[in-house]
Amino acid sequence: MTEKRQGKTVKVAGPVVVAEGMTGSRMYDVVRVSKHKLIGEIVELHGDLASIQVYEETEGIGPGEPVADTEAPLSVELGPGLIESIYDGIQRPLNALYEKEGAFMSRGISIPGLDRTKKWQFKPVIENGTEVKPGDIIGEVQESSLVVHKIMVPAEVSGKVDGLREGEFTVEDTIGIVKGKDGETKLQLMHKWPVRNPRKVIKRLAPNRILVTGQRVIDTFFPIAKGGTACVPGPFGTGKTVVQHQLAKWVDADIVVYVGCGERGNEMTDVLTEFPELKDPRSGEPLMKRSVLIANTSNMPVAAREASVYTGITIAEYFRDMGYTVALMADSTSRWAEAMREISTRLEEMPAEEGYPAYLGARIASFYERAGRVQCCGSPEREGALSIIGAVSPPGGDLSDSVVQATLHVVKVFWSLMAKLAQQRHFPAIDWLTSYSFYKEYLKECFEDKEQGIQMDEMIKQAMGLLEQESNLLEIVRLVGSEALSPKDRLALETSRSIREDFLHQNAFHKVDTFTTLEKQYEMLKMILHFHKVALEAIDAGADTADIFKLPVREEIARAKYIPQEEMIKISEIRNTIEKQIGEVSRLVGTNVSR
Repeated sequence: MTEKRQGKTVKVAGPVVVAEGMTGSRMYDVVRVSKHKLIGEIVELHGDLASIQVYEETEGIGPGEPVADTEAPLSVELGPGLIESIYDGIQRPLNALYEKEGAFMSRGISIPGLDRTKKWQFKPVIENGTEVKPGDIIGEVQESSLVVHKIMVPAEVSGKVDGLREGEFTVEDTIGIVKGKDGETKLQLMHKWPVRNPRKVIKRLAPNRILVTGQRVIDTFFPIAKGGTACVPGPFGTGKTVVQHQLAKWVDADIVVYVGCGERGNEMTDVLTEFPELKDPRSGEPLMKRSVLIANTSNMPVAAREASVYTGITIAEYFRDMGYTVALMADSTSRWAEAMREISTRLEEMPAEEGYPAYLGARIASFYERAGRVQCCGSPEREGALSIIGAVSPPGGDLSDSVVQATLHVVKVFWSLMAKLAQQRHFPAIDWLTSYSFYKEYLKECFEDKEQGIQMDEMIKQAMGLLEQESNLLEIVRLVGSEALSPKDRLALETSRSIREDFLHQNAFHKVDTFTTLEKQYEMLKMILHFHKVALEAIDAGADTADIFKLPVREEIARAKYIPQEEMIKISEIRNTIEKQIGEVSRLVGTNVSR
């Protein structure tokens, strides 16, 4: 960015710097502060005074320091090289920074988001002389073994293509030109986009397709759609980050963008070390070959937290516009909101509830509104989807916290993490009684066999009914004991326990249990409910619940989750064993009665 307008600092308050002589500057212009050239962004204008939020430490900066306005908004570079990259909050590549600066980088350092020296093999998909408009795909680059990067015509560029050619190019090389009404525009493999501006689409479509995550409690009871939004609130230690990691690893998306926004450094280290070693379950390739990571830890400057969320969503929208299904994980939006609160306080804005700025709800809504299933701009006609899953860390797990409530107003899925479940070592600690999803109705469409989809819908209702019944019965058990319950109620309690422990509980660190396909989820739930149905018939015939509960098949039901996908036939064999063993109990009852 070239520096044009010059001013000087008159006040420094933490990450906020006030500069004078900034007449003509615009909101959200990027500026360079002091001789260190610290990167900042104008967030308030008053006369010739500009308030700037600085994305780096302002220690040692005082009045009189120069401030240079680049006259351009904070933007990210979009092009080949994004996949497998690890960025900080303002798209500086951390690997390149480490090679240049070592473990501790100096302030004001600026490195482009995309490598300027690497050459990419570009293959045109249109002929010279073709009339193009914004969003049209003009060529392809094989960015990784899993991702074909589609080169699109930048916004506000239209006309006839000329000079387009195949070959190896850097992101800055000219690959062709577009001759339009306003003259010629050079085409490159990359272009820039302001992070605060949503990318344009032709129209929004209904998010009516489920995004499979492989997590049973999510896919079966509280699914998220492709293009949907979800919120994961919970107190410290309930597994928000592990849930986010699991989704990032196994979600059925073409591209994964993971934004670590103000989280602890050791958690981000886990992500950065695990992802390169993980295998993509669909291709067997390393998961990093379809991932972009943005790392902004809690010890980094507070203002960069806010930028990291916008950087991540803009990169995600870019891949969505290529026609891909993209999943963005933001961990955690509470840290983002805290950054907003701190900047707002330094700007001396009127605080709202809990000290957050009055525009907190609007900012959170505008972020989640950038999700969706859309018809992308340009030709060929294509459809893309961007799903956003945001973790929220309310103080003390208080769900009445302003950030949680503002988030719940806009998201369609609520996975409520419960401290009590986490303390019982039940993970994922998603509370099935308080969580919800507005995308449930689309789950049955995910099955190739329509009849199977309808059955799954009915089984989910039955299982949820049993879990709700268990909640009511436990109150009676606490008061008078389980002996006071009828045999059918005791069976309902036992089946609910099986649903909780054998189906909803999932081990993220077990090589088989960490991911479960929809087909296996169907078979597992069918097996548990089949046990309930056959046991109910036996009880009606006079069987004792104690005899049913101690049958050997109960152990087989509990271990079904560890049966590999390719051996799923064993689960249907367990159903046959259930009928056989409970049938023997019923026959014994019949024999005793006849005697």
